[in-house]
Amino acid sequence: MKKILFILKRREDFNAKVHNKLGLSTGLYNSAKFMNDMLIGSGVESVLEVAIDNNCIDRLVQQHNPSHVIIEALWVVPSKFSVLTKLHPKVQWIIRLHSEMPFMAGEGMAMDWLGDYAKFKNITIACNAPRMLREIQLFLGKDKVIYLPNFYPQNYKKKKFNKDKYYIDVSCFGAVRPLKNHMVQAFAAMEFAEKLGKQLRFHINAGRIEMQGGPVQNNLKGLFQHLHERGHQLINHQWTPREEFLELCAEMDIGLQCSFSETFNIVGADLISQGIPLVGSKEIPWSTSFGNADPTDSENICRALMRAYNHPQTNVVLNQWHLKNYTNVTRKIWNKYFL
Repeated sequence: MKKILFILKRREDFNAKVHNKLGLSTGLYNSAKFMNDMLIGSGVESVLEVAIDNNCIDRLVQQHNPSHVIIEALWVVPSKFSVLTKLHPKVQWIIRLHSEMPFMAGEGMAMDWLGDYAKFKNITIACNAPRMLREIQLFLGKDKVIYLPNFYPQNYKKKKFNKDKYYIDVSCFGAVRPLKNHMVQAFAAMEFAEKLGKQLRFHINAGRIEMQGGPVQNNLKGLFQHLHERGHQLINHQWTPREEFLELCAEMDIGLQCSFSETFNIVGADLISQGIPLVGSKEIPWSTSFGNADPTDSENICRALMRAYNHPQTNVVLNQWHLKNYTNVTRKIWNKYFL
């Protein structure tokens, strides 16, 4: 019988007051938890653990005696598997990637590590996006790379859209990094609000700066400092536990996730789950074209925001329908591999 052990690395900026007891409050943790819960619901024995570093892995494997260990993202140095594969020769190891190539290109060791992983016969690389799957298969061979997409729990809500406020809350949540495209979306949101004759409250997550995202945050602050006289505000939210984040999502009018590179976009799914219309990009595999925009064109994003404002229920219903279909396919793929 197959038994799955998911292992994540605890964030170095772990704060017990902010993060959950396992040490994470991130999209990566949420993604792994969704997969773990889905497998359990399908009758597969599965457990999720968080390691402080590479040296915790052997203890966790001994503790749970799994048939498969899924390492979430790139954090285990390849040389560690020279030891682990000898200690646990029957374990099948899966290194699961969560990025498309534009993001992966910023991880300076990624291709070197992936090439080293592939030298071990009982290590497989898993991608959660079809394009990345194709590219890594070109690199390592089809026999070494599999497709394991994301899952999202099917708990959807409805929300009545309020157009009577003098301001409009537009969120652009997620880690601040260049490929998330905060600046172009901020200009689109500003134009959108002014066309409505409303003041903009542009919401971001201030606690996660990644991949040279510092200049992006500085530019956002500079932009809204000069927009303050026009009534527009930049509102920073610290990273919070998932339950609190969903409550925050429910307070928004429209969510923006019109980024340059995505494999799934849990933040967008969180907004849609709370009944909030979403403007995304074609990079989000489950998002509806009715709500999508060109991430390079602020005017195009502004028009998509206006569509979402004028037809919020259509946007939400279509996105929830597409997300449900996507995750149903995900369940079948994982069950076929592990049942």
